[in-house]
Amino acid sequence: MSVIDPASVLTASRPPRPSAFSNALTFGWRAVLKFRHVPEQLFDLIMTPLMFTLLFTFVFGGALAGSPDDYLQFFLPGILVQTVVFNSVYSGMGLSTDLSKGLFERFRSLPIWSLSPFAGLMVGDVLRHFIAGLIILGVGLALGYRPEAGLVGVVASFLLLFAIGFGVGWIFITLGLIIRTPMTVMTIGFTFIFPLVFASNIMVQPETMPGWLQAFVDRNPVSHMTTALRGLMGGSATGGDVLLALAAPAALTVLLAPLVLWLYRRD
Repeated sequence: MSVIDPASVLTASRPPRPSAFSNALTFGWRAVLKFRHVPEQLFDLIMTPLMFTLLFTFVFGGALAGSPDDYLQFFLPGILVQTVVFNSVYSGMGLSTDLSKGLFERFRSLPIWSLSPFAGLMVGDVLRHFIAGLIILGVGLALGYRPEAGLVGVVASFLLLFAIGFGVGWIFITLGLIIRTPMTVMTIGFTFIFPLVFASNIMVQPETMPGWLQAFVDRNPVSHMTTALRGLMGGSATGGDVLLALAAPAALTVLLAPLVLWLYRRD
């Protein structure tokens, strides 16, 4: 049986402190593991975008565009934006759940980068956006949707979706820090984002709307996101379209990330 020399223990060098990137990866892996341990999340993640895509295409497609096929070409990029915005609510709900269990008290006591737990939430969001986006795109391709920009346009569209989800996610993380019940986070979050999503150009063009509503839709950040995504999928997007789509996510990140850190350290 080997004997440990006390002197060697006292003189041993402390292992290097993990980097912020390493911390973020660790919490990101924690977010990935949640899908394995809570598989019911995947049911909601899969069924909601699937039902929206099928119902709107076949129920409203003929009335709005003359045929489901024509409407699908217009609608599918919009439903991708809608799904990403809706899915962002899971960040706030997950954070609220962790806070109620006291996990973040433990995280605060660890010598880690302050924002790494939130980076983990964002990784979970990106994974949700990717899975839901692939499902919607796969269903759309099966129904006849064809992105004119090809694979390059699809990849660029998904990168834009991730940026949108990253920016919108800060809203729900902020709510998750302020509101300690997950269902209340979801209720307040959807109360805020429902008017933005449905009073946009996701489902119809605003030309047939009343003037006051059309003015709102034309300035709605969700409309800018949808226009840019349609352009990327169709090969007609301009740099201005993409910048307008990124303006709101960038502003939300700049404004809310410091607020999230302040709320986290304050509690």
